[in-house]
Order: sequence, then structure tokens, then C-alpha cells
Amino acid sequence: MENVGIVGIGWYGFSTHVHDLSFREMMFEAAQRAFYDAGGMNPREQVDAFISCQEDFWEGIAISDEFAPDPIGGSMRPTMTVAGDGVQGLAHGIMLVNSGVADVVVVESHAKPSDIMTLPEVVELAMDPLYVRRAKIPNYHFIAGLDAMNFMHRTGVTREDLAEVVIKNRSNGLKTGRAPYASLMTRNDVLNQEMVVEPLSQVDIARPVDASIVIVLASETFARKFNDTPIWITGIGFATDNSNLELANLGEAGYLRKASATAFQMAKIESPLKVNGVFVDDRYSYKELQHLEAIGIMDVAEKLRQGYFHSGSYLPVNPKGGHLAKGYPLEASGLSLVLDAVEYLREGQEAAIVGSWRGIPTFTGGVVVMQR
Repeated sequence: MENVGIVGIGWYGFSTHVHDLSFREMMFEAAQRAFYDAGGMNPREQVDAFISCQEDFWEGIAISDEFAPDPIGGSMRPTMTVAGDGVQGLAHGIMLVNSGVADVVVVESHAKPSDIMTLPEVVELAMDPLYVRRAKIPNYHFIAGLDAMNFMHRTGVTREDLAEVVIKNRSNGLKTGRAPYASLMTRNDVLNQEMVVEPLSQVDIARPVDASIVIVLASETFARKFNDTPIWITGIGFATDNSNLELANLGEAGYLRKASATAFQMAKIESPLKVNGVFVDDRYSYKELQHLEAIGIMDVAEKLRQGYFHSGSYLPVNPKGGHLAKGYPLEASGLSLVLDAVEYLREGQEAAIVGSWRGIPTFTGGVVVMQR
């Protein structure tokens, strides 16, 4: 199989409310920037296939993928939709290249949650209709609370450890221009917050954000026609665990453990400690630590306390701030982490790992191994 490289990437938004553009116009702006980043390519002549990652319920429009081709340059071109996280779309793009169907693929994902008037109800509709939805629990974060308590009981992670994740990531977000929730906080600032659901306060929970991200993939044969220094994707995997809370292993991220096993085998790496940075979904503070454990990093609480995951240390985790600082753009959340990793590698680092999660109430995730 040919290596697949990221030769262009563009984004727009990362705002609590992009009030002057529709989601289609946001897609267009991000696509323009991605094509410029890929050497000024012409999508109508130089792109073989387009992939859009979106979900009708988020858009409030039936068959919303019909709106995808025009803004990203895919009019009258092969365009497909992945109803899932952007990393899943990235995997489909790589499969198109490795199967010989395409040499250049554009992957797009976006979110405009500021337009969603009933976000909690949409999340509730995704829950198991017999065992969960009928319970009529008013706060959908309760699933994260159960998951967090099980994880903390099993691993010895404390409330103070979660506060350290919040402090680290929100301050890291100050280094980038797309982190509306970045801030300097103290441990007391975090621990004195009112609980949303035990053991999580408002600052432990990432907030939704409007954003659009477009990535241009190319086969090894074509990559350097657009970019002299592509970011190579050497391994990728995605998995879905059981979504029934009665059967799911709450307290563990089995979906990311399975996805990482596939990605690491493909990339021929034996340990995640061999890379220079890790970008994992942290839309809840405990999830960063849970996801690190799932990809094979043990004793996460002790490493966090020793500063192991801080910027400038042994293995920086979410050095661009993660979702706690930037917000999470629904199905574009995985590509948001990939965007962070691409920038990180372009700054001179050699290798990075991305670990995505589709969010409550799903048990779906993806892992990407990237090298400069």
C-alpha cells in the first residue's frame, strides 16, 4: 500500500457563534484555505474524490450531504458522506487511495452547534431507547459521570488530577488563535466550581463550538506535486464498542484500545511513548487520562503528577489546548485534533498520535499515527 500524506489543511471558525456565515459558507472558507495550503490546487481538476463527515440530526436537514459538494469544490465529482467523526472520514479517504480508486482525496467536516436549539434532545435521541432514554434523566452528562467514577475508582485518579488536566489544557490553548475557552486557572479555581454531575464541574466539560475543517490527502506518488513536506499518515484505525450501558465497560475506553491496536500495527510502532506528542479527545477532563491509558500509556495519574504530559516535558499531551480550550465541533472534533497535530509536526516535531471520540452517548473512536 502507498503511503498517504496530508498535503493541505484549512479551517474556519472555532468561535462560540459564527453568526455571519452558514455552515455551507464555513465549508467554503475552510476549503479555500486548504487548497491554498496544498500549493494552490484546483479541486475541480486535481481532486479525484470528496468525503464529507456529517450527521443529519446535527444539521436539522434531511439528506444534508446534498449540500456538501458545492462548497468544497466537489460539484459533479464523486462525493460520499460518512455519518461519523472526521477521523473515520480520514480512514475512508486512505482506503480510497490504497484501493487505487483515487490519488487525491479531500476530507471535510464541520459543525454549527450555535444553530441547534435542542442539542440535549438530539443527544438523548441517540441513546438506547429501552434502557437509557426511557429513564428521562434530565442531564445527559450523567453517562460521563458514571464513566468517570468507574475510571477514577479503578485507577486511583483523583479530583485534583482532573483539575490539573483542566489547568494544563486551558493554558495550552493560549498558544493558538482558535481557543475561545483558553484561560489561566488555579487549582482552587477549578475545585471550587459547582458540580454539573459528580465528579465533573462546568470547567471539566468542553463546550460546543462552530468550526469547519478541510484536509487534502494524496498518495505518495502525487503528494510532492502539491507539498514538499507532506505529513504522512503511517497508521489509522477506528472501532465502535457496545453502546448499551448495561453491557459497556464503563470506566474504560475499549473503542480507543481497539482502534490504537490497528493503527499501531499498521504504523509498525510498539509503544506510544516513541512519539513526540499526543492529541486525544478531552471533552471531559477525565477522558484525556482514560484515552491515554487506552492507547497504551500506563500509570497516567502518576505521570500527570510528575509533569510528564506538560508542554516541554517527555510526552506533551494536547499541547495546543485540546477541546477544553478550543471547544468541540461535533463531527469535526477528530479533524480538530488532526489539525493540531499537523501544526505541531510542521513546527519541527517528528511524530504524533491522535485519538478521537465521537462523544456521548457513543463508544466510537479513531486513532491516527502521523510522521513528518
